[in-house]
Amino acid sequence: MSSTSLLPASSGPATTFYNELTFLNVFRLVQALVYMGLAFSPTGLGWPNVPDPAFAHHVAEAYLLFALVSLLLNRRSMPHARLAVSVALVVDIGGALLAITAMREAHIGIAMMLAVNLSAGALILPLRLSSFFAALATLGTLGHTLLDTSSAGAGDRDLLEAALFGLAYFATTTLCHVLGRQLRATEALAEQRSTDLANLAQVNELIIRRMKTGVLLVDDANRIHQINESAWMLMGNPGADQRDLGQLAPELSRRLYHWMTSGKLDETATQLADGVPEVVPRFSRLAPNDDSHVLIFLDDTSLLSRRAEELTLTSLGRLSASIAHEIRNPLAAIRYSAQLLAESKSMDSTDQRMVEIINNHCIRLNEIIENILQLSRRERSRPETLDLGHWAQSFVEEYKQGNDIGADTLRAVTNSDVEVAAVADPQQLQQVIWNLVQNALRYGRMPGQAARVLVVARRGEHGVPILEVIDRGPGIAPKVAAQIFEPFYTTHEYGTGLGLYLARQMSDANQAALEYVRVPGGGSCFRLVLTPPARNPADAEVADRAATR
Repeated sequence: MSSTSLLPASSGPATTFYNELTFLNVFRLVQALVYMGLAFSPTGLGWPNVPDPAFAHHVAEAYLLFALVSLLLNRRSMPHARLAVSVALVVDIGGALLAITAMREAHIGIAMMLAVNLSAGALILPLRLSSFFAALATLGTLGHTLLDTSSAGAGDRDLLEAALFGLAYFATTTLCHVLGRQLRATEALAEQRSTDLANLAQVNELIIRRMKTGVLLVDDANRIHQINESAWMLMGNPGADQRDLGQLAPELSRRLYHWMTSGKLDETATQLADGVPEVVPRFSRLAPNDDSHVLIFLDDTSLLSRRAEELTLTSLGRLSASIAHEIRNPLAAIRYSAQLLAESKSMDSTDQRMVEIINNHCIRLNEIIENILQLSRRERSRPETLDLGHWAQSFVEEYKQGNDIGADTLRAVTNSDVEVAAVADPQQLQQVIWNLVQNALRYGRMPGQAARVLVVARRGEHGVPILEVIDRGPGIAPKVAAQIFEPFYTTHEYGTGLGLYLARQMSDANQAALEYVRVPGGGSCFRLVLTPPARNPADAEVADRAATR
């Protein structure tokens, strides 16, 4: 990889630059053809007057050759777009000045066409470089006017025209650069939103396809439009070309007709095909008072499957809300930091801080999603041997760097003389303690006082490694404490009730025990008892000898 990128730093989609570069090269070819037409115009027309036809022919032919070469190398010059455009603009300015010299009477049209070259180049080049070429074109036209003595008595007028053209060059290049930057930002945002929508559609499709409840979409002609895997199996695995509900499941078709005509639902179990479980169908319209499409849900009558399906359906909706809630704050920080970074013209300390915030929140967002997916798939954790003392110190420092805790205090309490070793997945442990610390800073405070939170790493009985998150707040009532680890249980109006539930699930995945302990002097303590690393016989013998001394 090269050390210097030749594409603009704030590049949007590559196709945008390719289209802009193609437009510039095509226009240059048209411009060269215009030069050819002016240089080789019949003498009978009388305009433009070409004092030196041979010189004009050479200029037009050379510029046409350059335009053809630029157009043929259009795609190959994409990796070096900035350099290619810069060289081309220098040739454009030189060619325009030579064309004005050779065809003096057409100088206004040639100067106006040069403005298009500069404007198209400003879409690709940075503002400083675009302004440089505008200044170069202005100085060229002014210098040519000062040296041109062919129009005696009209020098002041020509100088004024050259100055106005220079003003137009600066105005058009600046305007096109600003518009191009805004256009690329808008295209990048639209592309990102399109990607998000496509990903969301794929996620929804995957969720519906893998649901334990059978789902069918049927139109008013009794034809099946969509069917998920569970419904396909509950209907006896019909062929892909079989779409008529009346032929596939006559009883289900009859109940659908009865529900649509009378509005009553028959909740008795029925078997839709041989060798498949009995199901209880439920019907729902896609829109009120719209019978054109109906959703059919097929619930398995097995008690275990029914409970699993109900928990899945309930969890999916609330889990989606939880994910959206968790993602909202990091995305807001990312967007705000990115906007500040985009407005800065140099990477000073403030910009570097914004980049650091973006990276921290992106990492945290990815960890949240990965942990939820691991829970849903029940994947095993990736345990490592950790020094909880050093880990707690690093966690507190990282949390303070990524979050403004204001007047609240958060510190780690460890014993530097004793190593507290534990086996756990560092990413999942990070998420567990992060949720516990957030809850402690939010709820573990007395009215009108700042929160005081401790992250304690210590050894328990028999050397068991323990991590504790302790606050000095009002504590949790016994009735509430008995339910805080249940999914969707929350006492806060904006809470989702999944933070502590996910923390316990991740703790269980790491063979750790998470429990709530009430502090006698007031406050709360969430204790995480971890698994110590296995000791080999040699280490155990050394430790036993040290203990007996």
